[in-house]
Amino acid sequence: MAVGDSTTEGMDDPDGNGGYRGWADRFAEHVARAQRPAPLEYANLAVRGRTTARIQAEQLEPALALKPDLATVVAGMNDILRGSFDLQAVSAGIFMMQQSLVRAGATVLTFTLPDPAPVMPLAKPVRGRVLALNDAIREVTAQSGAILLDLGAYPVASDPRLWSDDRLHANSAGHERIGHALAYALGLDGFDDSWNAALPPPVRRPRHRAVAAELSWIRRHMLPWAGRHILGRSSGDNRECKRATPTPVHLET
Repeated sequence: MAVGDSTTEGMDDPDGNGGYRGWADRFAEHVARAQRPAPLEYANLAVRGRTTARIQAEQLEPALALKPDLATVVAGMNDILRGSFDLQAVSAGIFMMQQSLVRAGATVLTFTLPDPAPVMPLAKPVRGRVLALNDAIREVTAQSGAILLDLGAYPVASDPRLWSDDRLHANSAGHERIGHALAYALGLDGFDDSWNAALPPPVRRPRHRAVAAELSWIRRHMLPWAGRHILGRSSGDNRECKRATPTPVHLET
């Protein structure tokens, strides 16, 4: 069972069928392989653009009703990007979701957020919010009994080569690493800490290409995002989750 926003939904990790795969799907496959021949059923209630308050209001009750044995709770990035960011309210919401699922008998996993500054230089003004939220996530996870993957503590998590063009979501390689890291955090056989291995040194781009890339990102991603928020809209408006009902995870042989 996965609850959350766009990163849990799987953006930007195309599944080849017009949708998204993502770390949650990949993690579910790792769990399914580990417990073969017993089948695994998996649901993903995440919807892009959701704040912590909306995730709690819309996804927690359906998640509890399905009585999951294993759940992931990842939230907070959409709150950080809003002017009304309330650290105490966000951390309280994350704690409530974790605690509710733990008390219902689920093993719960979560992770801290990568430092956005190396990926998106314009995000430096919100870097302090990310670091503060990560500290809060560490604290509430220790209290709730959930399992923490401290992703934000590893520099490789902020390597731009693991992020998609929009710089808000992991690319396929990034989602693969997160899925591997969660499997390692859960203690599944066959997984180690190689997920945090550094990539080879990057090839330095000429300055004019770096500037052109920044301008392209502003035009293609930042301005549309800003326009939606000015109008009070979200990328998740009128969208439903991709996997509301637990269904078997089919593995390739």
